[in-house]
Amino acid sequence: MKIKTARFGELEIGSDEVIQFPEGILGFADLRQYCLVDPGDETLILWMQSLVDPNVAFPVLEPKIFKNDYIVRLSGQELKLLKLDNINQSIVFTILTIPRDVTQMTANLKAPIVINLKEQVGRQVVLQENEYTLKHLMFKELKAQLATIAASSGSQRQVEQTAEPRKATSLPINLRSMIPSAQVKSL
Repeated sequence: MKIKTARFGELEIGSDEVIQFPEGILGFADLRQYCLVDPGDETLILWMQSLVDPNVAFPVLEPKIFKNDYIVRLSGQELKLLKLDNINQSIVFTILTIPRDVTQMTANLKAPIVINLKEQVGRQVVLQENEYTLKHLMFKELKAQLATIAASSGSQRQVEQTAEPRKATSLPINLRSMIPSAQVKSL
């Protein structure tokens, strides 16, 4: 299907790219279908685009990228709603708030998005742990991680500089491509 979006223009979405949120997202209960969009930049930030409202897209990021000790503990009921046996069968994102001054960017660690990759179903869960906040300042952590990635791929960058410049493209993400290869066999 083709959808029009305010941020990415027209996107073609396959059925394997649609994520169902039976309860919606907090504050957006009526919007229950999304897809993940890679904007084609080097920030590691993806966008969770509503398939119903072209103006609704949330910037999301895997919290392990900037906070490697982040842990999501789900109740038995939450696992059941997500059709999961354990959290390792999912991918976790935090919704970001990106103000004009990007150094003040925050991540909502208290209410992450958990997506069952196999079943293409997601849910925003509110964690009971008090160690996490709704507005975790994370720009410095993300910048440090990006610098580490850039340093480790320095030789690859030299090769890319001789090639044509990369064009930014917005592409929906196939969820099954995100499943670790060990789990693909069970699909």
